[in-house]
Amino acid sequence: MKLYSFWRSLATYRVRIAMNLKGITPDEVIEINLMKGQQRDPEFRAVNPMMAIPALIDGDGRALFESLAIIEYLDETHPNPPLLPKDPKGRARVRGLAQLVAADSHPLIVPRVREYLADEFKFDEAAIAKWAQHWHRAALTALETLLKDKATGRYAHGDQITVADICLASQAAGATFFKVDLAPFPAFKRVVDNCMQNEAFARAHPLKQPGAPA
Repeated sequence: MKLYSFWRSLATYRVRIAMNLKGITPDEVIEINLMKGQQRDPEFRAVNPMMAIPALIDGDGRALFESLAIIEYLDETHPNPPLLPKDPKGRARVRGLAQLVAADSHPLIVPRVREYLADEFKFDEAAIAKWAQHWHRAALTALETLLKDKATGRYAHGDQITVADICLASQAAGATFFKVDLAPFPAFKRVVDNCMQNEAFARAHPLKQPGAPA
């Protein structure tokens, strides 16, 4: 099993958490340095034409891509512990919370978007930071409301870790990178703090990865 990764990638952080929870250690971790533009190298474009990480190769065949798709693959091939509830409505809620992060918020602040804002619209660093902070707060505001639902327990959905918690952890890490205060979002922060007490989350954190700043 090969994992294409970079320490700062929030999407890869999600996959690392899932792998840790399931006791999966990749045979090889291949760094794709987003800050150096290595995602645009022809070798990696052959792995994922979208030029984004993570990508996962398990055995023979093409790479798997997109963090939520990879996590569901891992959940199906390594079913313990399960990362989705058993009931259909529970699964829908968990997937919705996860997608709010991975589909609605995170794509707006990834490097290719920030680079485009700088190159095409001449945003300076302060304007790009303001953009990222806006979309982080928009997601956090929605999540804060949704996590006040009675379905929330110790974690985002009840008392079992799900893919929603994995995505919340990545949202929190991104908020820290872009200096967004989590204090106004106590329900969100409580769930994330509970998650970070789990070694699988803590060990996967971007700042614990090779190449991360001390």
